[in-house]
Amino acid sequence: MAQQASPPPRIVTLVLVTPGGRPVGVLPPFEVSVPWWQETGPVVQGARERFGLDITVLRLLAAERHVSHGGSVTYLAEAEAPAPDLEPWAGTLDEHPLRATWARPGGPDAELAWATAVMADRGIEAHGRPEQVRSWNLSSLWRLPTSGGACWLKVVPPFLAHEGRLLERLQGGAVPNVLAVDGPRILMAELSGQDLYEAKGATLRLMVSQVVGLQQTWLGRTEELMDLGLPDWRGPALTAAIADVVERVGPQLQPAVQSRLDRFVDDLNRRFTTIDACGLPDTLVHGDFHPGNHRGDSERIVLLDWGDSGVGHPLLDQPAFLERVAEPDVAKVRDHWHRAWREVVPGSDPDRASALLAPIAAARQAVIYLHFLDHIEPSEHPYHAADPADWLGRTAALL
Repeated sequence: MAQQASPPPRIVTLVLVTPGGRPVGVLPPFEVSVPWWQETGPVVQGARERFGLDITVLRLLAAERHVSHGGSVTYLAEAEAPAPDLEPWAGTLDEHPLRATWARPGGPDAELAWATAVMADRGIEAHGRPEQVRSWNLSSLWRLPTSGGACWLKVVPPFLAHEGRLLERLQGGAVPNVLAVDGPRILMAELSGQDLYEAKGATLRLMVSQVVGLQQTWLGRTEELMDLGLPDWRGPALTAAIADVVERVGPQLQPAVQSRLDRFVDDLNRRFTTIDACGLPDTLVHGDFHPGNHRGDSERIVLLDWGDSGVGHPLLDQPAFLERVAEPDVAKVRDHWHRAWREVVPGSDPDRASALLAPIAAARQAVIYLHFLDHIEPSEHPYHAADPADWLGRTAALL
């Protein structure tokens, strides 16, 4: 796993509006401790500490960089009380049909009101101020303290709304405990333990065993998953989606890279036929399977963030996981993974399937990010704008 350079600091500017949406001015810029743009907790804390102001971050207005961390970032934020040190703001606020519900003034209050009502119906007593954790084009995340721990409210856009329906079907497994689902809204119980980005050895192998076991239970049941609204990443559908992203994004790349990708697309039907002959059937795919999307302790590990889930080859989940594993563990984890599938499907050839799928899995990432860009408002594009071309470049490198 390559060592990543530390991102520069995030310098935040907040344009404030009333709960009714009327602009009231802009606060002076300030630095926050966490560089990732979608992490709103440090922004809320910074506004409270520096200006004595309680705010709710609504959405991104502008960003200096072309990657979603560090640099100067401007957000629209809602504030109830008058703010000190406000300067006039010369910008304008537009309307956009793709804007998320939580990115509008009053939107977060409506989501919190639903969660509070659900908790009250279940006899769960709120205890303290809700804490905004994340807000961006893919989700709104809040922690709601209660007298017995905390609940978590996650709201997703319509194109990820299958997450709640799927989690309801997966209850009892290694997934979050869902208290209620209402379309794109999901209320969950708090998970014990810690995020497992730095997991090693046996913990990594346990993660793999859990996902293989889960996928095994969905073999032969792909139509049930499709009925839940999961996207189709089986051979024909994924071939068409990859061809589309190569046609639309390929011209941004060097001609030699684009030519290689065109040949890859032309060969996809044959490649999928060869993959099918390796014997592993289509099933549930998590879609964003990596150590950091696990949380737990020595007793239980839970797999989070099912918004990118779909239906396809089970080893589509492998490349992103192994990319985030330290080099000494990669071979052992891969061997464990393939051995698990050979036990599930005797006579299958996961080694060959994995090698053939590697560029397809990278191209699927380009498909996913282009899909995001097609379904979010333009001011949020900086989060993902560089990703389709980046993943097509990785695809070409694997070829």
